Amino acid sequence: MAPPRLARSRAAALAAGLVGSALAILPPLAQEQPVGSPLTADAVEALDVITPVPSSLGADPDRVALGRMLFSDTRLSRRGDRACISCHDIRSNGASAVARNLTTDGTPVPRNTPTAFNAALSFRLGWAGDIPTLHDQAELALTRAEFLGGSWPRILDTVHGDPVLAALFQAAYGHAADREAVIDAINSFERSLLTPDSRFDRWLRGDVDAITQAERAGYALFRGIGCAACHQGVNVGGNLFEKVGIFVTIPNKSAEVLRVPSLRNVAVTAPYFDDGGVATLPEAVRLMARAQLGRELTASQTASIVAFLGTLTGSYAGRPLTAPNAPGAAPQP
Repeated sequence: MAPPRLARSRAAALAAGLVGSALAILPPLAQEQPVGSPLTADAVEALDVITPVPSSLGADPDRVALGRMLFSDTRLSRRGDRACISCHDIRSNGASAVARNLTTDGTPVPRNTPTAFNAALSFRLGWAGDIPTLHDQAELALTRAEFLGGSWPRILDTVHGDPVLAALFQAAYGHAADREAVIDAINSFERSLLTPDSRFDRWLRGDVDAITQAERAGYALFRGIGCAACHQGVNVGGNLFEKVGIFVTIPNKSAEVLRVPSLRNVAVTAPYFDDGGVATLPEAVRLMARAQLGRELTASQTASIVAFLGTLTGSYAGRPLTAPNAPGAAPQP
């Protein structure tokens, strides 16, 4: 994983449009290890371009419990008909199955909804990276018309008027709920939305049988052709900006600079890209290789990378994430 200073300087260069090959900053590609053999120290160091998701960020459990309640509370919205969970379905993949969710007035939001899982591990939020912190994100989600469209007087009246919520805020914060406490409770819950224990993370921690030889070959290809220049770190992305369409112009995205999305749980978060315009992961992989790396992948190469990406699906509340409404997805309450 690149040191924070290096990641920030690389992000600044990319945001300025100075985008080129970043492969020179990566460690040499690790030598492929036979399945079942322990990883050498040199191999582990080389593989450190991606690091495992932590099991906790140390959020206060009482505040997490409060935030969980607020995350699903439709009373905080302008019309009382939606909550954070309406678009960020934590019972499945932390997002939704549609290309773009609807605003409070029924029109599509400008961009596809990113998953809420592991958002706390990204250095900025939103597709454009224009939301600096979780605090800012919660404020926007609660009050902007295209999201919940609530107002602080009504939100606080709702919390103060609910004896259960009011008592829980008093216990967790030592005072009645105010704007900062509401945001902090939601942020505390969001910091708990981590998906550790992916098969790839278990492999990084030394379980040599956690992924197959084919999946390991996919990871080697992922690194070898340059995907890992931008998709790296604990969130396999989410820590720098990049110009869209370096080698091939993508329609309606000329010279646009976006935050590199995380690839954690990417196998269950279709549709893809900021407009939700790509339905399948193989199609997304081929397009990114063409547009960002100038490479035309074969069907075999595409399948190999997709196989690796499938190992990045982690678990929440003791179960692996699933696509919304997929077999095995958690039932709707």
